[in-house]
Amino acid sequence: MPVLGIDIGGTKIAAGVVDETAAVLSSLVVPTRAAEGFEVSFGQLRRAIQDCLRGDITAIGICAPGPLNPKTGVIINPPNLPGWRDIPLAEIIAREFGLPCRVENDANAAGLAEARFGAARGYANVFYVTWSTGIGTGIVLDGRIYHGKNGAAGEGGHVTIDYQSRTRCNCGTPGCVEALVSGSAILLHTGRSPEEIGRAAGAGDAAANRILDETCLMFGAWLGSMISLLDPDIIVIGGGVAQIGEPLFERLRRVAPGRTINQFAAATPIVPAALGANVGILGAAAVVLE
Repeated sequence: MPVLGIDIGGTKIAAGVVDETAAVLSSLVVPTRAAEGFEVSFGQLRRAIQDCLRGDITAIGICAPGPLNPKTGVIINPPNLPGWRDIPLAEIIAREFGLPCRVENDANAAGLAEARFGAARGYANVFYVTWSTGIGTGIVLDGRIYHGKNGAAGEGGHVTIDYQSRTRCNCGTPGCVEALVSGSAILLHTGRSPEEIGRAAGAGDAAANRILDETCLMFGAWLGSMISLLDPDIIVIGGGVAQIGEPLFERLRRVAPGRTINQFAAATPIVPAALGANVGILGAAAVVLE
């Protein structure tokens, strides 16, 4: 039976009806209107659900930016959703629409979707990274999202890779990998977008290739640490920076094994995500299809 997957972002809300084969049967996108406050943006969420809902839907899965608690379904205080403070979202939606509802961190949900339906299908232990404006991660162990004691696990983008760095992350910590090599950090430090750097590097631009080398050295060193920690079956990387493609992935596959104690690291696949723009909808659906 199909479920409804909802992906709440700072600029748009995507909704889709998804069946157990990961087919998106119908979908729509509405603007979040986040800057107008909770009542307006929540109204947009309600509209998206109402417009997609049909009689055979059995559950509603929602993915949203953190911080949130997936165990209680409470949205705590995401920076890009003003006014969404301590909102018991799963409870509200379940009560209003009369269907079971689960809420999950967006990176966790995307990782589960890639594990169930995408690039990591068939693997039990998956480390997922969305490398975009920021860096988000999801950890899937034995086929299930690893949440930790308080539901706050998996914040790999806020692991420090340079504790003496003068660059302070939005989370308040100096030298987070997100602060140093996220898409926004690359633009800030180089004046060039990752897309522009990728194109120029592919055309043989020496400066762009040096930026790509340095970026992948830092990111690859962090990946090596994640391999030491998790020993995953596979690493899947999505997001805007990953769209640079093979020039990026070739460097990461070369760097990461040299930055870990794990003797099997060179055999750990590091691959692009497969689900594209639908990953949020499919991730939210995967949470309730479990």
